[in-house]
Amino acid sequence: MKAVITVTGKDTIGIIADVSGICSKYGANIVDISQSVMRDYFAMIMLVDIDGLNMPFTEFVDSMKRHGDTRGLVIHTMHEDIFNSMHRI
Repeated sequence: MKAVITVTGKDTIGIIADVSGICSKYGANIVDISQSVMRDYFAMIMLVDIDGLNMPFTEFVDSMKRHGDTRGLVIHTMHEDIFNSMHRI
């Protein structure tokens, strides 16, 4: 199973390192990543494999959001099934 993680906010040093570190800590493996900096704004989309999570998915989602809150970022984590359902025509 996979999840889509989006990260947006003011660009600062270490965002990718922080978010990927949290993924590693909880057993989520980054499959693909795309990031962009537009002037002072940071945007990233990650596809992560969540089969190896060492916690329930809902707790992982909450942990990612809390981390974003502490860094002034918006981190949204969505199961790929929900993401795909939302984007079907």
